Amino acid sequence: MDDSRFNDIFNGDCDGNYDNVMNRIVDHINYPSCEGSGASFSGAGDDSDGNDADDSNDDSDDDGDDDSDDEDEFILMTHFDMKKLIICTAGAINMCYINYMYKEPCMVSYNTGMRWLTEVLRGHWKRSVNMFRMDATTLLSLCTELETHHGLKPSRRMSVIEKVAMFLFTIAVGASNRQVQERFQHSGETISRCFKEVLKSLRLFAVEVIKPVDPQFTSIPREIAMNPRFMPHFKNCVGAIDGTHVRACIPSANQIPYIGRKGVPTQNVMAACSFDMQFMFVWAGWEGSAHDTRIFLEAIDNSNIKFPKPPEGKYYLVDAGYPNEYGYLGPYKGERYHFQEFRRRGQPSGRKEVFNRAHSSLRNVIERSFGVWKQRWKILQNMPAYPYKTQVEIVVASMALHNYIRRRSQDDEVFSEYDRNPNLIPDDFLPDIVQVSAVQGSQRPSRMDFVRDGIANSLMEQ
Repeated sequence: MDDSRFNDIFNGDCDGNYDNVMNRIVDHINYPSCEGSGASFSGAGDDSDGNDADDSNDDSDDDGDDDSDDEDEFILMTHFDMKKLIICTAGAINMCYINYMYKEPCMVSYNTGMRWLTEVLRGHWKRSVNMFRMDATTLLSLCTELETHHGLKPSRRMSVIEKVAMFLFTIAVGASNRQVQERFQHSGETISRCFKEVLKSLRLFAVEVIKPVDPQFTSIPREIAMNPRFMPHFKNCVGAIDGTHVRACIPSANQIPYIGRKGVPTQNVMAACSFDMQFMFVWAGWEGSAHDTRIFLEAIDNSNIKFPKPPEGKYYLVDAGYPNEYGYLGPYKGERYHFQEFRRRGQPSGRKEVFNRAHSSLRNVIERSFGVWKQRWKILQNMPAYPYKTQVEIVVASMALHNYIRRRSQDDEVFSEYDRNPNLIPDDFLPDIVQVSAVQGSQRPSRMDFVRDGIANSLMEQ
């Protein structure tokens, strides 16, 4: 359309700048009579020469001309308004796209996550262990397991192995979302989504992995059968039970129930393990102030928890903080117990101390298992601000991975170090700031008292 007001918008010098065009459109909408060539809707019938000769025309001619001018002006305004509407709509759509839909690529490094991952897995075996806490063979086997049996699927632009690698990298080195973005060259939203997908798959995986290898406990554990210090005295022992604390990230207003003897917000985790340092049971998510005895009694009394109870005549080893229930053998209270006490104050004297030292040496497998587990996954030392449910699921998932590595990687460095040093008990990352003492003399007599006395007498006869 050949209209001066329409042409004013585009024929001026706008420097090819979109913003200048949009500003001029706004000006024409708000001030239609003050722009460009001075063309105005109100002056369309003026005579530029100032000649009054037409004043002598009759009234009918003037009326006809005015009607014709008004009609032309209406058509012109209608077309002009349609053009303005189209331009403004197109501009608004473009601005919406630029501001809210278009995303300028950020992660554009040549060394993409998959390229780096391939380099690590094809390189020296220790690189994979350093980054993912397992060798390449174990990692590939884990990916196959999760994809085949536990619902983890590749996406259009990402393989299962890259998703699993991102998850393992996060919990192994305690990496933040931004650090994972930079390492794998994906957006934060993609990293978060894949983390949740792998965690969901590992929840299902944990059900299959965290359980006794021999659910009926029919055989004597090899670690007992092959060690004359414990055989035949502890031949009916099936494992050890204890609790541990993992750092929790809790909003300030809700922290009080989670602050217990560690002095910082934690979740209390009860676990049972076999003598080859595999977890057979885990119950995570309890507040840090919850007492180990409360968690223990709830676990063995609540049938919904599905705790693997020992059959008749079998038992777990527990420390002095647990009640002397049948099927759970604790030490003699009031006597030396821990290995460090015997090292400082000499050899045990009397049958009670002899029993306590043997009991401590065998039961420390649970503390050693906690040590291997926490040493491997740095995220447990400083949990990020995930929802609390996610923090609990990370604990369970990392324990499942602990078991899987134990079963699949016979040459794992961390497990090998602890196997070579049976008395190696690492210091806890969260030492107690409030000493928790066991209740003395408040428990009723138990059948386990006779079991303990019989083992003590047997050890003295050795």
